[in-house]
Amino acid sequence: MKRPELLCPAKGIEELKTAVIYGADAVYIGGEAFSLRAKAKNFTRSEMEEGIRFAHERGVKVHVTANILAHDSDIDEAYRYFEELKRLRPDAIIIADPGIYSVAKEVCPEIERHISTQANNTNYRTYRFWAELGASRVVAARELSMAELKDIRSKIPESLEMECFIHGAMCISYSGRCLLSNYMTGRDANRGECTHPCRWRYELHSGEPGEETDGYALQEETRPGEYFPVVENERGTYIMNSKDLCMIEHIPDLINAGIDSFKIEGRMKTALYVACVARTYRIAIDDYLESPQKYNSRLEWYKEEIGKCTTRNFTTGFYYGKPGEDSQIYDSNTYVTEYTYLGHAEEIGSDGAFILHQKNKFSVGEEIEIMRRDGENTVCTVSSIVNDEGASQDSAPHPGQRLKVRLSALPEEFDILRRKAVG
Repeated sequence: MKRPELLCPAKGIEELKTAVIYGADAVYIGGEAFSLRAKAKNFTRSEMEEGIRFAHERGVKVHVTANILAHDSDIDEAYRYFEELKRLRPDAIIIADPGIYSVAKEVCPEIERHISTQANNTNYRTYRFWAELGASRVVAARELSMAELKDIRSKIPESLEMECFIHGAMCISYSGRCLLSNYMTGRDANRGECTHPCRWRYELHSGEPGEETDGYALQEETRPGEYFPVVENERGTYIMNSKDLCMIEHIPDLINAGIDSFKIEGRMKTALYVACVARTYRIAIDDYLESPQKYNSRLEWYKEEIGKCTTRNFTTGFYYGKPGEDSQIYDSNTYVTEYTYLGHAEEIGSDGAFILHQKNKFSVGEEIEIMRRDGENTVCTVSSIVNDEGASQDSAPHPGQRLKVRLSALPEEFDILRRKAVG
């Protein structure tokens, strides 16, 4: 069986290094321009250079997103941006807009061009079209079923790779091309500024006959008197706040469908999330390729570990048919978080003390967990905390401190430290 690529997200250099260490075959990142996650930290030129070097030294690829739907005012900047990428030499550029694609092909033809899910890639003729234009990979629309993916795979060139999302947040819109944010706030999701109105709280309003809202309409809680009619056509209706996609129990189907790259969503997420999903999917994929029996015997462990990520509960999306009402969340738009991210171990000394750039509060005597890349979770106790001035602290309440920490167990460099969430 062909070994699929595990492709993980990174919003910044810390998350990139975490993805590499915890098992990614490739990482996708955004620069400071042309990315659909404008609110992510994203990478400066120097950070991108550092990240690409770090990944390449460890045999991991880096893909750069340039997947906005461009206006005329973006084109000149696109030429400058791709000249910069030509010097940085990432492994691929992810593109949705044909105009941006033509600029990349002209300026840096030696860098692979991947077609974003934003391009609505729902049929085999679309895949062939992009292959004829020189694309090396197409990212499947999230609205495709497993059967449709297998059919497309059988009708496209073997050299054309197919990438599919297997985990993470789901948009309500067709392959992420959404007008809701622009309509309600003036911030364009297709140019990187989504405000996620699909996660807001709405109430169902039933109008009286003759009213403007005759029938059923949605009212958002901070916009009283503004109504959004609820309608359904022959293709159905998808109401807003989806559960997160999770395919950890369906690795065999994905591999047998011929998917070349398994993509994790999450360029807004923390290093803890990246480590959790990268490690779990890495182990699950490797287990299945080693032995289907081994994979099946560890399904409960995979589900337990993936459940420790931040999540809105899980769905299999469109893979096994159109999602029904049980794929939506009706009572909350917030994540469930089982663990708190404390940071990762750096500069481990011969005495066992290490440097921690602390992310959240923890205290001496507290029980925490070392999340190791081989799948082991080591429960240990915080023995001591010393600040940059050399003074001991009973606790570290202020995120952002650079601390020297000792634990009752010894971490390795880049090991993630986490604490079970309270309440």
